[in-house]
Amino acid sequence: MVLVNLADLSAPLSAWERACHLKVILLSLMTSRATSAPMIEDAVLPCDGMASFGEGIRDIFVHKFIQRDYPSTDSIPPHGRWRHLDAGIPRIVPLITKWKASLPQPDEKEICKRLIDLFLVSVLLDAGAGNVWKYKEPGTGLTFSRSEGLGVASFHMFDQGQFSGDITQPHRVDDVGLSSITPQVIGAAMQVTEENTMDGLEGRANLLSRLADALRSNPKYFGDDARPGNLIDYLESQSTATVGGSRNVPVSALWYVLIDGLQSIWPASRTTLGGVPLGDVWPCTALPVTEEGDNFVPFHKLTGWMTYSLLEPLQKIQKWNFTGLEHMTGLPEYRNGGLLVDTGVLTLRSGVIPATFYPDPSSTIPKLPPSHPAVIEWRAMTVIELGRIADGIRAKLSLTPSQLTLAQVLESATWKGGREIAAQKRPETKGPPIEIESDGTVF
Repeated sequence: MVLVNLADLSAPLSAWERACHLKVILLSLMTSRATSAPMIEDAVLPCDGMASFGEGIRDIFVHKFIQRDYPSTDSIPPHGRWRHLDAGIPRIVPLITKWKASLPQPDEKEICKRLIDLFLVSVLLDAGAGNVWKYKEPGTGLTFSRSEGLGVASFHMFDQGQFSGDITQPHRVDDVGLSSITPQVIGAAMQVTEENTMDGLEGRANLLSRLADALRSNPKYFGDDARPGNLIDYLESQSTATVGGSRNVPVSALWYVLIDGLQSIWPASRTTLGGVPLGDVWPCTALPVTEEGDNFVPFHKLTGWMTYSLLEPLQKIQKWNFTGLEHMTGLPEYRNGGLLVDTGVLTLRSGVIPATFYPDPSSTIPKLPPSHPAVIEWRAMTVIELGRIADGIRAKLSLTPSQLTLAQVLESATWKGGREIAAQKRPETKGPPIEIESDGTVF
């Protein structure tokens, strides 16, 4: 997609034309880093909810995780859903092995389509489950919570054919199978009870229902059988062949499929422009407003998480090379953002959060909706700081962005760092320093 600088347009724009141009910008892969970041930082730091402090402790803290957990940076895997699906024990490779031993034996493309099916749905089910919920895996007896629990639970739903509308092809996702998913189905599969509660249960089911509609409505991306894995065929049409027999694929093509093809799955109550729901885009009160949309900040966290997650099977199974990965940004979610608050890089300004947002009077942790100005500022600054953390670690290790990617930094340092420092500071819940009200569609 092409970025449009509204200031460069000589003729006055109608409201509809301006909405169209702004929509392109807000849905673009490059917007958060190339367009919004400097403006947001200049506006946010002197304003509402967040204050910024020294960053040295942050770089030192996260650098230690890489030194502790990885013999070399080459051994760091990318940040993606594959890690969570393999929590505790390998599951993906044994599943692929089972497929290859079956008749008729699927080819590599079909194997990758099945993985895309699984990974995409698993990512959409990955919004925060809360501090209480846990999942005990049948067979192994292993117990998981949060992202790993949601990943392992969604793996078993997929393995049991719960997302497929064809009993002869259980290991796939299609619109028919998704249409049968209800809050009760998810609750039973994920072991939700009155004691084992999950945030956003109904929101997850509604999201999968809207996914079914989106798959049916976009055969250009998802084929006549309305299947996520068919996006491989579309990406192939946007790629170029290499001398070695592989393909070069612009990552913007994958981003465009997910942004455009899944646009209708996001709640209609979210920010809209020209009547189109923008998804994870929010107005930031710290930014000046002359016309509608001037203060909209795009995050697209689940789309970014999905992009990182789908890249891995496409690279490993299809052996495709993706170009333009430098335009990917860090993920503005509570682990990465929590790291910045817990290390003192960002802090809530004193007195800006009313007492009504502290559900536990004895706690210093507020619970805020995603639309709260402090949360929007927190997430905006998280995107900026994650890029700086990656640059700082590379400088310490004398590495280039291609030698240590942002996806590797997210996996080995910031996301892990956010989780570990949360466990140190809040051992009972292991939750973030700012709780977010989850409807199952944002974080």
